[in-house]
Amino acid sequence: MERPGRLLVALGVVVAVVAGLVLARPRAERPARRPALAAVAGAQRGGVIEVLNGTARAGLARQVTRLLREEGVDVVYFGTADDRLDSTTVFVRRGEQARGHEVARLLGTKRVVVSPDPKRRVDVSVVLGADYRLPKGRLPL
Repeated sequence: MERPGRLLVALGVVVAVVAGLVLARPRAERPARRPALAAVAGAQRGGVIEVLNGTARAGLARQVTRLLREEGVDVVYFGTADDRLDSTTVFVRRGEQARGHEVARLLGTKRVVVSPDPKRRVDVSVVLGADYRLPKGRLPL
């Protein structure tokens, strides 16, 4: 019969070898975020942004939120707009108008409206309209 001390030592060696293999394994590279809004954002990248779905297409706000977050934009809320829109519109609620233009550029739209709203606690509101199309290569969820 083997002594319990040797068994514990052997078990410790096995655990150390497995841990070493796991830690030495190359990590999957995450794509680096592009500083899309760094020039206009100030302290926060792009400020506080919300994305609202103004269409009948379910899940569109969630998909656009993912796209913007991949570009380094801090989207704090996504949901459904109160009204349906024909055209995607970026509303600048507070702060620099340049933030709205940069978000519009990332979405591939040109419509930016300065519409201060002290009740909303965001810098930019994106309301997706019926004209919005996901970029090529992005499939709907």
